[in-house]
Amino acid sequence: MTQRLDGRVALITGASRGIGAAVAKRYAQEGAHVILVARTTGGLEEVDDAIKADGGAATLVPADLSDGATIDQIGSAIAARFGRLDILLGNAAILGILSPTGHVDPDVWDQTLAVNLTANYRLIRSFDPLLRKSESGRAIFVTSGVANGVFPYWAPYAATKAGLEKLVKTYAGEVEKTAMRVNLIDPGVVQTGLRAEAFPGEDPTQHPLPYSITDTFVDLAHASCTHHGALIQAS
Repeated sequence: MTQRLDGRVALITGASRGIGAAVAKRYAQEGAHVILVARTTGGLEEVDDAIKADGGAATLVPADLSDGATIDQIGSAIAARFGRLDILLGNAAILGILSPTGHVDPDVWDQTLAVNLTANYRLIRSFDPLLRKSESGRAIFVTSGVANGVFPYWAPYAATKAGLEKLVKTYAGEVEKTAMRVNLIDPGVVQTGLRAEAFPGEDPTQHPLPYSITDTFVDLAHASCTHHGALIQAS
């Protein structure tokens, strides 16, 4: 079987569950060495077990992405071990809270901003030099439909995703003349913990599993990808 990401090094945030875990498994199946970043060690170990059982290889990095210095340390470690990064997937996100905007606690606002937006800026800051050392660096960031339109009570999450889209498109413009490709992906509605948190009364089985949308993530990570500065709907 042809492995579309054979020999590539991919870092995935929020890799312990949901979309991040599904994409990590798929990238490993496609031949990539995956670096799994998440706060939950147990979840990372479960994903690692599944990857190893399927013949893949992973490196586990338990980390809190709201700590920018930790992201810098991860970048230094990857530089020392691999000398490059071929694929960066900024997937980690938290809901924050569904609340009238004026009722959002400042600590909740600050934490949502730190994880959903600032951490992705720090990822770009730390990994841009390593992505440029790849023959075909690919940076992919996960957004949401709530970044556009009006969604009352979703202020922390919607604001951070809208900010993420502008951040990523700006970055894409800055690297347009390089071999890199930088894109956003909207996964749509799938079965995730964040979705369940936002809609606790919903039957999650009415939505597809995260693994079902991983084809699009592989396409954007592949060396042949021509999309740049785009927002792609997962399918």
